Parts: sequence; structure tokens; C-alpha cells
Amino acid sequence: TNAQPREIIYEFNRIGAYVKVSARDVASQVEVSITGAANASKEYLEQLARQKLYLQLQKEGIVT
Repeated sequence: TNAQPREIIYEFNRIGAYVKVSARDVASQVEVSITGAANASKEYLEQLARQKLYLQLQKEGIVT
């Protein structure tokens, strides 16, 4: 497994009662997005987006 943390850029876009969170891995430029409740905490939304990003990076063979 990769022990080094990856640099991730997060972008938040509120759309009514929801917020779209995009997470981009800086090194590979892989990006994923999630949609969550606008009243959810920033930390929680980042955690969900980060988990989805790492799953995508694993799927693409970028991390193990």
C-alpha cells in the first residue's frame, strides 16, 4: 500500500439543498465528485469524496 498521503484539491458547489464536492488527485489529475446535503459538515463531505477518489485511484491502478 502507498504510505505517502496524496495531495487532493476539493471544490464545493452549493446547489439548493445540496452541495457537489469534487476531489482531484494532484499527481494523476483523476477527479471524482459526490453530492451531499448542504448542511453536512465540510469534514464529512471531504471524507466521502476522498474515499471515492481512493477507490477510483485503486481501480485505475494508481495506488494499491
